[in-house]
Amino acid sequence: MKIVHGDEVESGGGTSYRGGTSSHKILLEGEQGSIDNFSLVMPSSPGRFSPRHRHNFEQVRFQLEGTANYGTTGTMTPGMVGFFPEGVHYGPQTQEEGTRLCSLVLQNGGSSGCGYVSRGESKQATEQLMEMGDFIDGVFKLPKGAASIPGGTPGKRNLDGAQAIWELVNGKPLQFPEPRYEQPILFDPNNYTWIPIEDQAGAYERRMGTFTEAESAINFYKVEADASLILTGGRDIFFAYSGSGSVDGEKLRFSTTIYLDPGESVTIRADEEITLLNLHLPDLSYLANVDETAAQAAE
Repeated sequence: MKIVHGDEVESGGGTSYRGGTSSHKILLEGEQGSIDNFSLVMPSSPGRFSPRHRHNFEQVRFQLEGTANYGTTGTMTPGMVGFFPEGVHYGPQTQEEGTRLCSLVLQNGGSSGCGYVSRGESKQATEQLMEMGDFIDGVFKLPKGAASIPGGTPGKRNLDGAQAIWELVNGKPLQFPEPRYEQPILFDPNNYTWIPIEDQAGAYERRMGTFTEAESAINFYKVEADASLILTGGRDIFFAYSGSGSVDGEKLRFSTTIYLDPGESVTIRADEEITLLNLHLPDLSYLANVDETAAQAAE
């Protein structure tokens, strides 16, 4: 179990391979090198640009402040949440001059088993790439006549910044997984019904959806003033975005973030009505059986 208070986390530099400027708070990180690695960050930006692109990992984005414009993918206003599947293009992301955006972003290894490059690895790879070429509007460009990224896609001098980083870290060309969805899914939770939770008076949930065979999920919880809610985990993240109270004796306020492994639980008590976003990380344990079956078939 981990409890992190966002207002106690220092801001650091954002992803320098995208256009514009940004900073972020790292709230949670998983295990570097594992296929189910993840990071949960709170980025904010006075100006941002990202070209239309895709990833070989999953993302969930929860809009906290400002309107995020993703071009043909759609826009996200405060309170909206989006599921961005692996292998699916989205964007471009643009931002009006003088506006400020703030969001919560979960990035994690998805059903394909491609994993997720940690932020530490990404930062180091970005610095190495900047010695070879330039990042321009989110695209990494090698000088004319230069060789490809070591181990990367042969003959490619222009790559999306995230792809260039992945190829440098892994030393091989990136093969994007076949998309399970045609496009990202953007939700407005306000159009969903609060469902009372059985045996927990004053507590409610909104069920946004469960995705892929690995069962990634997005839900919301509400706890009325003077009520309590027992949360149980299975690689679950809970982010408080309104209200106040306590979590296992610690003060709970905006941006208090809770991570629970399977078998762990906490009790939320509300002084004033609390709402929480719940992100359930995918269970990729089945991939070990898939790999074992494939190996046996090849023998």
